[in-house]
Parts: sequence; structure tokens; C-alpha cells
Amino acid sequence: MKVLVIGGGGREHAVCRALSRSKRITKLLCAPGNGGIASVAQCVPIAATDIPALVGYAKENAVDFVVVTPDAPLALGLVDALEEAGVKAFGPRANAAIIESSKVFSKNLMRKYGIPTAEYEVFTELYAAEAYIREKGAPIVVKADGLALGKGVVVAETVDEALTAAREMMLDKKFGESGSRVVIEECMTGPEVTVLAFTDGKTICPMPSSQDHKRVFDGNKGPNTGGMGAFVPSPHYTPEIAKECMERIFRPTIDAMNSEGRPFKGVIYFGLMLTPKGPRVVEYNARFGDPEAQPLLTLLETDLLDIFEAVREERLAELDIVWRDEAACCVVMASGGYPGAYEKGYEITGLDTVPNDIIVYHAGTTLDGGVYRTNGGRVLGVTATGPTLAKAAERAYDGVTCIHFKNAHYRKDIAKNIRF
Repeated sequence: MKVLVIGGGGREHAVCRALSRSKRITKLLCAPGNGGIASVAQCVPIAATDIPALVGYAKENAVDFVVVTPDAPLALGLVDALEEAGVKAFGPRANAAIIESSKVFSKNLMRKYGIPTAEYEVFTELYAAEAYIREKGAPIVVKADGLALGKGVVVAETVDEALTAAREMMLDKKFGESGSRVVIEECMTGPEVTVLAFTDGKTICPMPSSQDHKRVFDGNKGPNTGGMGAFVPSPHYTPEIAKECMERIFRPTIDAMNSEGRPFKGVIYFGLMLTPKGPRVVEYNARFGDPEAQPLLTLLETDLLDIFEAVREERLAELDIVWRDEAACCVVMASGGYPGAYEKGYEITGLDTVPNDIIVYHAGTTLDGGVYRTNGGRVLGVTATGPTLAKAAERAYDGVTCIHFKNAHYRKDIAKNIRF
């Protein structure tokens, strides 16, 4: 089979690496890919959001199956366009991907179907949002409605911080039209856990639990990023909590989407807060998390292409998905200044000295005449496994110390301070 993966980040490198182990794939392509992905797939220079060009390429090159992983092309309807053109594709259609692309939709869905989440209100006028913030006080959470590269959420510790966030989103258009509407919600407390699941709209197959580190600095300080690291599994996610989540959150969410005429087929991401009153939904995503995909897919034993096809064909119940019984940790090496302004083009050295049992997923790199260079905010995801979480983290940091580029920045406490 000829398979095309859409995207060019660390998540896509993890997906491509997993697919490259499938004996049924004769040619693996990735659009646009990156410097590291080029080692396992042929990179195609088409942007992930160029829907007509991607559909045309898939048709002209007789691609058998397309895997759409990033949020933007899913929201734009790439899966719809491919299927309508006769190309088989993995991922939710646009009317289901809205569960991520509109926080207003997802919050209203949870309210309508009784799925536990934070109390909230939606605002389209800045003056009303400001009045609500002053009334409720802080801490309080301000979220842009639309996609914002994982940076459209501000957990404000003070009223002034919340007011500033609302103004930047609604008035200054910091995230463009994504901030035309904002969700302002109560600040929940407790350990935060991510559970991703494969679903064909009928069967739900949760993956091992994981935890992401969103804040840029050690100790969970600083602004939100797309993710500075992740680990698997979460020690907070017990079998009892897993059962409760399936009964009160996972199954009701998939059933709700079916009831709304928006059947969800793909990978759904449940961002959860384990509050004193029980698990609640922080957010949904309509695809693999990044960087959660890196440690998760490192542990996957089952052929990923088999899973993708079973999801598309609504026969997921037939599969027995197997995961290695180990822990895994991913540490993100980022450009200095991220998630704000940063420079690109710095040479990356030491990749050839990383031990073979440590995997370096490329997120923002280019390959320039045999030299890897930085080309994004998040540059690399250094990932290792081990019999315990502590050992997996130790090995991941062993890998990080081998790699160097100018202004490299990474958190020193990934998987070391798990109760935040």
C-alpha cells in the first residue's frame, strides 16, 4: 500500500515511524514532513492546509490511504474532501472535528448531555467578559473559541491577568478570529491527565493514560505552550477512575456526537482534571496529542495501519490492540524564546551520539545539505522507555544531554514532578 501522512511535526514523526514498521506499506509519504521524518518517509512539499493540492496529489499518485493528523486540516474538511474524491482517509470529518475547533461547541455539548466539566459562560462582547471576570474573581480560565496552536488558553492567577487575556483575544486579535468568542470558566484543581482513544463511532479503545507539561518553565510556571514534554502512564489514573471516565465521559461523548449527527471516527483526546468531585473534561482534541503521541506510539505493538483501517471501516471491535507494559517519557527541546518569538536555522549537533535505545522525534527541523537545523518553536522530542517512569525519564534526559543547538531550552522536571 502507498500511505500518505499529513503534517510536519513531532506527532507526525511518531506516526510515520510507527507506520514504517507495517509490512503492508510499500511506500510511505508525508506532506510536508520535516528533516527527521525524511529518514522514514518521502517528504512531499505541500502544506497540510492546502486541501486542493493534497487531494490532487493523492489522486495523481494513486495513494491508497491518507492519515490526517493535525487539527487545522481536520477542521478544514480534508478527510471529507479526500473521501469525496475516492481516496480512503483516517480522521474525523469536519462536522466531528468541531469538537476541538470550537470550544464553544464542545462546552455546549457537555452541558447539553450532562458530561462533567467546569462551569462556564461564552462571550462575544469584551465589556460583558470583563464584567464576568470581575464578578467571579481569580483564579479563572480564559479560552479562545477556535484553534490557536495549543496557546489559546490562559489560566489567570489574578483578575488583571484575566482581563488582559480577554482583551488580547477579543480586541487585539492575538489569535485572529479564534478569539472572536471566548469561553470563561472556573479554574478546576487536581491532577491533569490525558487519555487518547481510538474510536470508530461505536467502539472506544482507550490508549494508556498520559500527562502533558504545557507550561514553558520548570515547576509548571510561565505561559502555555503546545507541550514541553509528556509521559506514560499517569500514576493518578487508577482502574477505578478509568471505569468512571468510560461511564461518565468517554461513552457519553461518543454517544452525544452520534445524537448530534456528527459521528466521530478517529483519535479523540480527552483532557481530564481529576478534581475532588471526580473527573471532569478540560478539553477535547480531535487527533493525537503532541507530544503525547511520541511516548504512546513508542509503546504500541499492534500494526498502526491495521488500527487506522479498522477505525475507518467501523470494525474496531475486531482488534486486540497491544501496548508494551512499560513507561515512556518525552522531553521537548525547544528554541529559546518559545512560545514567543524565536530564531530559526541553528545547526543541531550530537544526534549521532544519542544511544540507540533512545528515540529522537523531530518536530521543527530541516535537513540542509546533510545538516539538521532548527525550524520551529518545538524542535525535538527526545523519547525513552523503561520499566518504571523514573527510569524512562532518566534515559530521556540522557538523550537530551547528547544534543546541542544555540539557545536550546527544555524543562528539567518532565515526569519528575507529576503532581501539579
